Amino acid sequence: MKLPPLPRKNVRYHAPVLVCLLAIVVLLFLPTGFEEAALYQEAVRCSARVVEVDNSMIIDTGLVRSGEQRCTLELLDGAFAGQTATGVNMLNGSLEQDKVYEPGDKALVVVSHDGDTITNVTMSDHFRLGWEAVLAAAFAVFLVLFAGGTGVRAIASFILTVLTLWKVLVPLYLKGWNPIWIGLLLTLFLTLLIIALVYGFDRRCMAAVSGSFLGILVTCVLGILFTDLFKIHGAVMAYSESLLYSGFQDLNLTRIFMASIFIGASGAVMDLSVDITSAVHEVVEKRPDLGWREAMKSGLNVGRSAMGTMTTTLLFAYSGGYVALLMVFMAQGTPIDHMLNYKYVAAELIQTVIGSFGLVTVAPFTALTAGWLLTRHHRVGIPAEEVIH
Repeated sequence: MKLPPLPRKNVRYHAPVLVCLLAIVVLLFLPTGFEEAALYQEAVRCSARVVEVDNSMIIDTGLVRSGEQRCTLELLDGAFAGQTATGVNMLNGSLEQDKVYEPGDKALVVVSHDGDTITNVTMSDHFRLGWEAVLAAAFAVFLVLFAGGTGVRAIASFILTVLTLWKVLVPLYLKGWNPIWIGLLLTLFLTLLIIALVYGFDRRCMAAVSGSFLGILVTCVLGILFTDLFKIHGAVMAYSESLLYSGFQDLNLTRIFMASIFIGASGAVMDLSVDITSAVHEVVEKRPDLGWREAMKSGLNVGRSAMGTMTTTLLFAYSGGYVALLMVFMAQGTPIDHMLNYKYVAAELIQTVIGSFGLVTVAPFTALTAGWLLTRHHRVGIPAEEVIH
């Protein structure tokens, strides 16, 4: 017996899920091109339990600790599981980078060996993968219990975003591709698929994606312009200078910083665009006789209400990691005008203010596209239910 065809509405709504799952599978098996670049090709990475520590060679100078800590380790997995070895934890006098182990701690180690003989054990850091997995699983369960099917779609979009950044964006940046164009293309791809997971492939999706990407383009142009005007070098990004000394001296760090501005703001831009599109859709549903200008005004009113908190959200997101720096400035009595001239503060101002420009512009852009697309049927004679569902 031939099954009846699925309604077009269901196909459009569920198609993004299939596309997203297919993209995730492809990205999982997509090589980055840097698999052979590991520093320890002939070593075994595994977890180990700290059985005993020897702190006799640690030199304490106030807050600074230098020297080395020797740890007796029980290797928990890998080719040498069950064996006992001595690991060396080097201390460089940096509270930011150094770690100190205690008996009972679990560590991630790199075991160098010559055949079946262990030659050296390097202690990388505390082993955190177990608790990270617990945290991720708890978040996923909570999201699904609270949001149901929408939560599953949110998890899929999260996984897709992580894989796209790690498997595509980062490798292409390392290979020297233009960060601006790559960032824009991947942002457009993710924006389209993430919003489609919310609405399906329909006019609401078209409206939200159009408004979002127009706002991202504004952020991109302003980010390029003001990064040049502020004389900001891309080395202000954490650990970016280390890339230059690792054989990637041809990378344009400043362009990567420019791209990070609109990539960082794209999430908030998408959020506001979806809010406005949903509001316009609800208004049009309740008032099928509404013209596009009236629908656009409704979207603008929603955008005005949301922009006040969204810009503050960006401020908290970007400045939260620089609280210690602000405390240093205050402790030293640094004048405000001097503080604002430091490149690290200027870089944060660019991230926050330019990102806020994107939010301010995405509101009218989305209101315009949503008003025009979701009420267009009044001018071309298409029934409302075929257009906005």
